[in-house]
Amino acid sequence: MSEAMVERRVDPMLYRRTCGRFGTGVTIITTRVGERTHGMTANAFMSVSLEPPLVLVSIAGTAKMCGLIREAGRYAVSILAEDQRDLALHFAGRPQEGLEIPFGERAGMPVIEGALGHVVARVVQEVDAGDHVLFLGEVEQMECREGPPLLFYGGRFETLAEAAREAHSEVRNGGAAR
Repeated sequence: MSEAMVERRVDPMLYRRTCGRFGTGVTIITTRVGERTHGMTANAFMSVSLEPPLVLVSIAGTAKMCGLIREAGRYAVSILAEDQRDLALHFAGRPQEGLEIPFGERAGMPVIEGALGHVVARVVQEVDAGDHVLFLGEVEQMECREGPPLLFYGGRFETLAEAAREAHSEVRNGGAAR
């Protein structure tokens, strides 16, 4: 690799803005260690394989959740509905005063009731990836229901209706980007 290639750095703000143009669903990752339930909001979740059924979550290596998933060896993913924005904010580190957390349980793991989907997985592989850790999990239990999802786009939570209104407005205004 040439010296020019090694020294060239990606602008972190441009990286964030560019990746923020990829709209994702919003999840709450949960685990249980002892009697304590722990959760965090994340949009870095994906299906990996159908056979065997595998999913992946990406957690910052410095996040408390990283060590908790290691200790538990299992995690659950709750795919949030559009009316669960307050829960997403709460578990993203912006506590919502008086918010009732609708915890339920599936296959012995905590989940968020009212979510569009739940996946419970057992960690089968852990991969260091830059400043994050990828937890590959084999699915032990899952379920889903119909409904509109909560989305993350451009650095904020949105609904499908909000995203559609903004896209329509941008088209009418000549494609102005946010």
